[in-house]
Amino acid sequence: MTLSAQPIVTERAVPQRRVLAARLEPFDSYWQAPANIEAGYSSFAAYYRANYLSHLPADKSTRILVVSCGPGYLVNVLAQAGYKSVVGIDSDPAKVEHARRRNLPCEAAEAFPYLEKCRGEFDVIIPEQELNHLTHEETIEFLQLCHDALRPNGRVIVYAMNGANPFVGAENLAHNIDHFYIVTEYSLGQLLQLGGFRDIKPFALKLYVFWKNPLNYVGLAVTSVLELGMRILFRMYGKKVSVLSKKVAAVATRS
Repeated sequence: MTLSAQPIVTERAVPQRRVLAARLEPFDSYWQAPANIEAGYSSFAAYYRANYLSHLPADKSTRILVVSCGPGYLVNVLAQAGYKSVVGIDSDPAKVEHARRRNLPCEAAEAFPYLEKCRGEFDVIIPEQELNHLTHEETIEFLQLCHDALRPNGRVIVYAMNGANPFVGAENLAHNIDHFYIVTEYSLGQLLQLGGFRDIKPFALKLYVFWKNPLNYVGLAVTSVLELGMRILFRMYGKKVSVLSKKVAAVATRS
């Protein structure tokens, strides 16, 4: 008796969901939106324009990936600034839905699996969430994935809670169980170096940029005086600390 050949069925490997250490506020989803999410598109715009636009290439065809984009606040600012090739990802589909209702180029995706599929696709990568929602090991792996997803001379713009500020440094670490570390401008540079980056340039994230509110001028004046005093004290202790803002950021180039 002749047996007919049976088709061989092979199962395609299904990518496993990456479980990160943060449980309540995962890194690849945006957690800073106000209660009125729609109002955030205008209220957050000044912050993003003041802190990010000057670090971006002038070429409006620059391909930009925004990680943890949430409702698309930064994506919206970049589109308004004329950048034509921007994509945002966030692991929470409900947040992405707000962006899609505004026709913003955002999609639901987890950061690590998404970046693993990208090789040399982007000119700039910007995570909207603080790096310290990852552990040190996760942070280095994330930065290495960003490095590989960038084109030659591409750049990453990242930030984390600043431990050099004695007023808020310890509180930033203690008040949230999903904050796994704090940094200074130096240790943020170390993380980027381990991620494969060069030409690392730290900078302070500006908080008092909402000039329509008179209290912002007061806040800027008070914090400027306090930070100057802290900078002097650090020098007296032999520490060369320049960035003393609540959050410290850095722009770095793919090596």
